[in-house]
Amino acid sequence: MEKRRLPRRFFSRETLPVARDLLGTYLVRVTGRGRLVGKIVEVEAYPGTGDPASHSYNGETPRNAVMFGGGGRLYVYFTYGMHFCANIVTGKKGEGCAVLIRAVEPVEGLARMVRNRDLDGEPADPRSLSGGPARVCQALGITMRQNGTDLTGPELYIVTGEPVPDSGVVATTRIGISSAKNKKWRFYLRDSPYVSKK
Repeated sequence: MEKRRLPRRFFSRETLPVARDLLGTYLVRVTGRGRLVGKIVEVEAYPGTGDPASHSYNGETPRNAVMFGGGGRLYVYFTYGMHFCANIVTGKKGEGCAVLIRAVEPVEGLARMVRNRDLDGEPADPRSLSGGPARVCQALGITMRQNGTDLTGPELYIVTGEPVPDSGVVATTRIGISSAKNKKWRFYLRDSPYVSKK
């Protein structure tokens, strides 16, 4: 199947379907040193201001403003004073929805990802490379400079992958939150060794 870039209308839909449909697609990061490509294997949905676990729950702020701009941009935040996490903004303008990228499987630029992670060679456990949202950002060189980046532009974009059957997807509760912990809004590829936690 020929891979094609996902258009803005893909991201402008409701958050949960977008989260599910992102599994198996490829996140492409273009840098001056070449491309880094990761297959998206784990995500979490944060569907707007009705979700108490979402950064948008209390309304728009300077920190989360990108979330309210409408689908198709990257929302990056800094956490624990040391890590970046990347989210794909979904839905319509003003809704404050996003999907957190929790894990990717390296497809292109593996050596660069290993260097970006300051690892001494490719780790034996794949999760140590790009399993977990902070590791995804470090491996792909995503920082606050990419906050607000248009995902239909030349620097960061997502292309189609092979369709993933429902039998290959696990839906479970989200990780590391204190509110709405019962919502099964985390999705991952059942057989991927890169998933942060099964």
